[in-house]
Amino acid sequence: MVSEGQPAERPEQQDDRLFGREVDRRTVLRTAGVVGAGAAGLAAVAACGAAPTPTKHSFTAGEVPVGGGAISARDHVVVTQPQQGTYKGFSAVCTHEGCLVTNVDGGTINCPCHGSKFSITDGSVQQGPAPKPLPALAVKVSGNRITVE
Repeated sequence: MVSEGQPAERPEQQDDRLFGREVDRRTVLRTAGVVGAGAAGLAAVAACGAAPTPTKHSFTAGEVPVGGGAISARDHVVVTQPQQGTYKGFSAVCTHEGCLVTNVDGGTINCPCHGSKFSITDGSVQQGPAPKPLPALAVKVSGNRITVE
């Protein structure tokens, strides 16, 4: 029982030491901030190195000009028409560092990140630094629809 004027007994005092060092609130918050920033940075780096996977996308014949092509950035695919009625499909992911190609112009599929250019006929590297051609994808033509898978 506590008498008036006497402090109440505290339960066992918590040890504010970690690894033999005194830990204060500021140290805990600073450490949490550093760990959180490190985790966010690691996630960003991991996402940067993971190449997106192409998914199925359909285009209309009118979207794919002869001697050019069309890109679905959302689905990571490119379809080209090197000659009238001949369609080719490729991954839209550059083989250099995984950027997405952004346009088809002058007979090449072009990556904006480091200037790589790929042939609209077979995806081969026309200008580096990309080390490999764009992976070819299956193309199905049904009427006016061109589907890249």
